[in-house]
Formats: sequence, C-alpha cells, structure tokens
Amino acid sequence: MTHHLTSPVSEEAIRELKVGDQVLISGVVFTGRDAVHKYLHEGGELPSGVNLEGGIIYHCGPVVLKDENDEWKVVAAGPTTSIREEPYQGDIMKHFGVRGVIGKGGMADKTLAACKDHGAVYLHAIGGAAQVLAECIVRVRNVYMLEEFGSPEAIWELEVNEFPAVVTMDSLGESLHKDVRSQSEEALADRR
Repeated sequence: MTHHLTSPVSEEAIRELKVGDQVLISGVVFTGRDAVHKYLHEGGELPSGVNLEGGIIYHCGPVVLKDENDEWKVVAAGPTTSIREEPYQGDIMKHFGVRGVIGKGGMADKTLAACKDHGAVYLHAIGGAAQVLAECIVRVRNVYMLEEFGSPEAIWELEVNEFPAVVTMDSLGESLHKDVRSQSEEALADRR
C-alpha cells in the first residue's frame, strides 16, 4: 500500500503505517548525520528555525552547489548508513518529537523501541539513487550549522515532493531488518 505523507506528520498518520508500506513524502525534511546526532544527544540546542516536532530526519549528506542565482541546489541526496545513529536516535525521537527517520541499512532495538513508544517509523530510501532522489527536492529552504559541521554534516532544510521510501520499522514494534537477520541466522544454522 502507498501512503502520501506531508511533513510535519501527525502521530495518527504514522501509527497507520506498517512494515512494507510504501510512502511518498512531501513537505519539509531535515538532514542529520553523525555530528548533528551526537551534538543533540549531548545536550546541544537546535538552531532557531529548526523544529523537529512531527518532523522527519533524513540521514543524508547531500551534495549541494550554488546555482547562477546564488541559491543552493541539491544535485545528489542519497541515504547514508543509519546504524551509526543507533546510540542517539531513540533519545532524539523522544526529546524532539521526531515522527520519521529516513536512511539505509536499518537500525536496531533501541530505535525500534523508540518508534513504538513515541509513534515513529524508520523509512528505507534507495541506496545508489542519489541523483534520482535529488529530483524529489523542490528547493533548499535553509541550512544550519554549516560553519560548525561542514556541508555533509550540516542540517539542510529541504522541501520535498513525493520523496519515495519504504517503512521497514513501524510503531507497532515490527522490524523488517530484525526479521531478515533472524531468517538469515536460521538459514545459516540449517547449513551447518
């Protein structure tokens, strides 16, 4: 089933999503990678203008250039590996009211528990499709912490239109990543 989400997203809309559902996201998405997650986890403040309540964080270090009008243009926006944020993600979901996280590769038990407890989902974006995903970005609305963290680690505020992803961890406690790992371990045990 395909769901159209507009970010910020309500908890009710998120709790309707189940593992395997496809989503098309429109609205505002904020990027956040290692530096941002560590900074926030250690008590750092969100910059003025960044509101993650009901929002979606995209684990992405976009390739961004200035165009002829001196405006930012995203030319590549592929997901980065999410598991690096596992020590931080659940606490950030709780503290800032995050409803969705986009990345690749999945996350583990702490994030899954936070999804269930706080009404959030993990969304898998297609790796290797950075230029295609960039086409879903209508514009860069703003950039924060660029000087502190550098371009890939900055918080980019992106306006997106029908950005595609798949729910792989839902608010019911289901995880496609956990299921695949379990099935793989069983298959390996059967071979021995």
